[in-house]
Amino acid sequence: MKYIIYTLSLLLVTLLGCKPPHTNTENALSVSIEPQKYFLEAIVGNKYTVNTAIPSGSNPESYDPSPSQMVNIGKSKMFFKVGNLGFENTWLNNISINNPDLQIVDCSVGIPIIMDDHGHAGHSHEGSDPHIWSSPSTALIISKNMYNSIVGLDPKHTDYYLERYKDLEKVILTTDSTIQSYLSEAPSKSFIIFHPALSYFADQYGLNQYSIEVDGKTPTPQQMSNLIQEAKKDNVKVIFVQEEYDQKNAEPIAKELGAEIVSINPLSYSWNEELIKIAKAIAQKHD
Repeated sequence: MKYIIYTLSLLLVTLLGCKPPHTNTENALSVSIEPQKYFLEAIVGNKYTVNTAIPSGSNPESYDPSPSQMVNIGKSKMFFKVGNLGFENTWLNNISINNPDLQIVDCSVGIPIIMDDHGHAGHSHEGSDPHIWSSPSTALIISKNMYNSIVGLDPKHTDYYLERYKDLEKVILTTDSTIQSYLSEAPSKSFIIFHPALSYFADQYGLNQYSIEVDGKTPTPQQMSNLIQEAKKDNVKVIFVQEEYDQKNAEPIAKELGAEIVSINPLSYSWNEELIKIAKAIAQKHD
């Protein structure tokens, strides 16, 4: 395990050693969320600046970009959308109309979409779960889509992008191996999460995800009781709550189950570290 983590650290140093300037909009690309920025910066290195539309800790379903962010997106060579975030469904059409030369890349192309059985107040996922970045298998597809688009945009640097893309693949595959190693020792294959943002993670590793939130709303007492009963059957010992949500709704469930509440940030730039943290929590491994 120590060897795997050490190898992953070396690869990360290689990938992220040269970061582009932060606010250069003359040679810029834009993404919706920070995990995308992590993948894209790993590929483009110092050839492009990468701007993020939705800051970490913000709600990607309801986030409203500032005028300056809209300007930065409009000046970008390409915009890489996740695929079906509320922010994208609300804003990207207007952005495209106002910036007809902006190329928009759909990072979800080729990913088997998990249908969404929950809704969000004021925003719809139109039947599909948008959290496609939450597993290594889908991250490989997202990264390949990014690489193909960048090579099309800047073919003269294909060799440079290919080398960095291959290094990113290694990081993703090493992350997958680390996660599998932890989950192989997990006392339960089930977990609870406030907002169901780990469907793709659960799908890849054969886990069962229970959601506290029901149709984008706080659960009723009956729904809470049903959840606790099901979680007891599956010996659930961890409850994940995203940073942007209040932990109070998780506290009575945690007390009833004797479970640990773990704060997570699926929108973190540190994509691999966040997924490994989640796997360790499910496996009840503590440093």
